[in-house]
Amino acid sequence: MIASRVSKIQWSFFFVVVLSTMSLRGQSVEGLLTRAELTDFTETTSYEEVMGLSKSLAELSDNIHLTTFGYTNEGRALPLLVVGAPGASAAAVLGTGKTRVYVQGNIHGGEVCGKEALLMLLRGYAMGRYPSWTEELVLLIAPIYNADGNERVLLRNRPRQHGPIGGMGQRPNAQGLDLNRDHTKLDSPEARSLVRLMTEYDPHVAVDLHTTNGTRHAYHLTYSPPLHPNTPAAIDDLLRRRWLPEITRLIKEKHGWDYYYYGNAGGRGGGSGWRTFDHRPRFNNNYVGLRNRVAILSEAYAYASFEDRVLGSLWFVEEVLDYAEQNAAEIREIVEVADLQSVVGRELATRADFSRSETEVTILMGEVDEVRHPYTGEIMLLRRDVSIPTQMYEYGTFFPSETETAPEGYYVLPEGEAAIERLEAHGITVLRHAIEGDHLVQRFQIDSTRTSPNSFQGHNERTVWGEWVSTTETLPVGTAYVSVDQPLGRLAFTLLEPRSDDGFVSWAILDEEIEGGTLPILRESPGTR
Repeated sequence: MIASRVSKIQWSFFFVVVLSTMSLRGQSVEGLLTRAELTDFTETTSYEEVMGLSKSLAELSDNIHLTTFGYTNEGRALPLLVVGAPGASAAAVLGTGKTRVYVQGNIHGGEVCGKEALLMLLRGYAMGRYPSWTEELVLLIAPIYNADGNERVLLRNRPRQHGPIGGMGQRPNAQGLDLNRDHTKLDSPEARSLVRLMTEYDPHVAVDLHTTNGTRHAYHLTYSPPLHPNTPAAIDDLLRRRWLPEITRLIKEKHGWDYYYYGNAGGRGGGSGWRTFDHRPRFNNNYVGLRNRVAILSEAYAYASFEDRVLGSLWFVEEVLDYAEQNAAEIREIVEVADLQSVVGRELATRADFSRSETEVTILMGEVDEVRHPYTGEIMLLRRDVSIPTQMYEYGTFFPSETETAPEGYYVLPEGEAAIERLEAHGITVLRHAIEGDHLVQRFQIDSTRTSPNSFQGHNERTVWGEWVSTTETLPVGTAYVSVDQPLGRLAFTLLEPRSDDGFVSWAILDEEIEGGTLPILRESPGTR
């Protein structure tokens, strides 16, 4: 019987299904359960099962539309479920005028709790569990972003994570790339699919669901806003002062679980502390922030049970969407104002370092039990219900360690086509010169350069040193002009400034030209327009 294997999560949805007989449309209850639920959380849902369940949910509700937004390296179509619009197209979504929220799971194929939680969330919506969300919101749900990695199931992937004991996928995609390091260089078809979605559907909010590594703390889930110092201040303020604290309060009040800002305990140079990860936009939430959009990273605790990780992720997304619904108009306004704010002439960070909290904060550390995987005999770690308040400094934000004044615009010479193509893929407006002409510009004069001896994500990262020097250049036909006075100006600056720690130069996209002695990126001289 189904009831014999219904878990504490399943029961809540089971009763919703039973009581909401108004729209089952021939679907069986069992046909609406995930693989995780059907196996008492010993297995995770496959790509084909995700597609089948997504189709069933779209058939179940007139308000859920199934489409795809791109492809994986192995040609799997990436599903997107559009909730709250009259159709699945970008035009249908934008035409609603509602606040648009994109939520994705499975950017890492072994971190599967977000995928399961999103499928359950969609089922709950189809059964009438969240009736008011789509009055103000359109939801764009992508439950399985790294679909190729999801299918490479091994029992020994993420070995210390507590389940699913039937195995889970691998971290990288089929190219061996970490998709959460590919948001600026765009080497994967998945990343290009995502930035195309960001351009066409233009979500106001993006949520990215992960599972942690490392530190043994007491939080069931940790989270992060965008971390790059160039993120619009109003977005940072909304998340840090109101949205994330409110979610933390409500989760504790409703469920008794502790959530907090993402971090790992340890030392690095300045002593021990609670450290977040990285400010660079190669990471999803930081990239989204530089697009002037609200971004939220979620990290379920790896050593909680698989079922608790799914539940913790589900609760988190529920609260995110509740807040978004209640503050939908303000979210749209914050994003619209950020798009109108020019960064030209402002000092922007090209590099950044950790900021330390003024005083020590209380971090809840935890303990784990070592348990044997029943099929490999290897050790897994299982969270104990222990919370140990510990005082330490927090390194949760970043300050600019190096800055540059944002110019009016950049010129990219035709030999920099690899950069031009990527700019266009990001959705940045690029104008091509149709005639040759002389221009007063600034050229970056390289004093020295260093290339990492070790390859990372298929690139030997490069650092250059030098200065901008004014000169007159004849710019040939095909030269690309990129204005910084556009909504994606912060992103364009980060990609094109040669000293940027996550731009095209640092990713060695323009190595052939640099080795030839010149950088094919020029800056518009001040006052030339």
